Amino acid sequence: MWKQENAVYAEDGKTVDRRITTSGRTAPAESVIAFVGKGVAFKGVITYSGTVRIDGAFDGEIHADGGLVVGPEAVITAKITAGSVVSEGTITGDVYASERVTLLSPAVMNGSLKTPLLSIEEGVRMNGTLEMAESAPRNVPRESKLYPVGSSARTSGKREEEKPAEEPA
Repeated sequence: MWKQENAVYAEDGKTVDRRITTSGRTAPAESVIAFVGKGVAFKGVITYSGTVRIDGAFDGEIHADGGLVVGPEAVITAKITAGSVVSEGTITGDVYASERVTLLSPAVMNGSLKTPLLSIEEGVRMNGTLEMAESAPRNVPRESKLYPVGSSARTSGKREEEKPAEEPA
C-alpha cells in the first residue's frame, strides 16, 4: 500500500523508477526490511542490517550496514552511519555513508556529509560540509605471475652473439 502512495510520477504521467542503490547494485523497493511511515514520530537509536525507509519524523542515531531511504516528507535529525543513503527528505546532522549518498529533489541536507560517492539532483539544497572519503580498497588476489615485456626480456641474461654457421667438411 505504501508503495503506491510514494510513487513518483513524471510530467507525462508515467511512474519514475527510483530504486535504492546498495553495494553497487540497484535494489527494488521490496528489499526494504523496515518502514517508519508518514505521520510517525520516532526518537531513539536504530541499528539494523538491510534497508530501512523513513517517511516520518526521526530524532536520534541511525547505524546500519545496509541502506537508508528517506522519503520526501521525512524529517530526520540524527547522526547517520550507513552503507548507502538515498534521500528526498530533510536531514539535519552528520551523515557517513561507506558506499554512496544520493540526494534527490526536493531533499534538504543540513550538516556534514562524508562519502566516497555523491550524487545530487538539481533542486536539492545542501548546507554544510562535504568530505569525499576514499572508498575501501578491494583486495584482488593475483593468481598469475607477471613477466617483463620487451626484447631484452626474452633472454635470461647476456645476449649471445650470433656466430656464423660452420661449413661441413
